[in-house]
Amino acid sequence: MTDDPILLDWIERAIDGDEGAFEEIYYTYKDDVYTACMRMLGTAQEAEDAAQDVFIRLLRVLPRYDHTRASFRTWMLTITTNYCYDQLRKRRGQDVSMDDEEEPVALTLSSSDPTPEQATLGLEFRDRVQLMLDRLAPDDRQMIVLRYWFDQGYEEIAESMLITVSAVKSRLFRARQK
Repeated sequence: MTDDPILLDWIERAIDGDEGAFEEIYYTYKDDVYTACMRMLGTAQEAEDAAQDVFIRLLRVLPRYDHTRASFRTWMLTITTNYCYDQLRKRRGQDVSMDDEEEPVALTLSSSDPTPEQATLGLEFRDRVQLMLDRLAPDDRQMIVLRYWFDQGYEEIAESMLITVSAVKSRLFRARQK
């Protein structure tokens, strides 16, 4: 997958210190970064904090991006999931309170919005999926998030995680079984 020339221009300008160009990158990819952080870390607050940290890190390492080796999205998601993986390793051994809850979601009633029942079912499904992700080892979680949330192919995942394609296939199989 090749990057859009506009994106490559933003990257070059951001490297040269153009804050507006970096803002364009941020607004284009902030949802992907947040979603990856949310799926890897499990809570909205941690995901928001991690997403901010990822973009700070991204700005610092942007000069190292090589568009001939990987698409920007793949490279950025690799940075994101590796950051989250590091956070999960740091979290090991820390007590987690069962009383920590996300802020309640405000439901609105309009024709284009889901009904309260649909919203509740969606939240329950999301929570069940997140619970299953939380039970996985961080590297399995990283692989599942890259494959199913970001629709990355085996080759992209292998490149991101520095493993072979056959290892990706077998580890994804085992992660799905878990």
